[in-house]
Amino acid sequence: MQTAINIAMIVLSVLMITLILMQTKGSSFTGAFGSDAGSINRTRRGVEKTLFQVTIGTAGAYVLLAIANSFFV
Repeated sequence: MQTAINIAMIVLSVLMITLILMQTKGSSFTGAFGSDAGSINRTRRGVEKTLFQVTIGTAGAYVLLAIANSFFV
């Protein structure tokens, strides 16, 4: 059981890395830390919103698997 959870966590982590890298398109390095004064706040729409929601869901699933993995140690 623990092996299956570990494999699922690896797959989710690679998926989450991919999703996060897809979101940072067009943003500068300093903007990632909130120091970009020239940025415009805008609403996420369409594919960008879906990508953001999938990233949140993937992160939630990863956290739940990490908690479940701690019970099998």
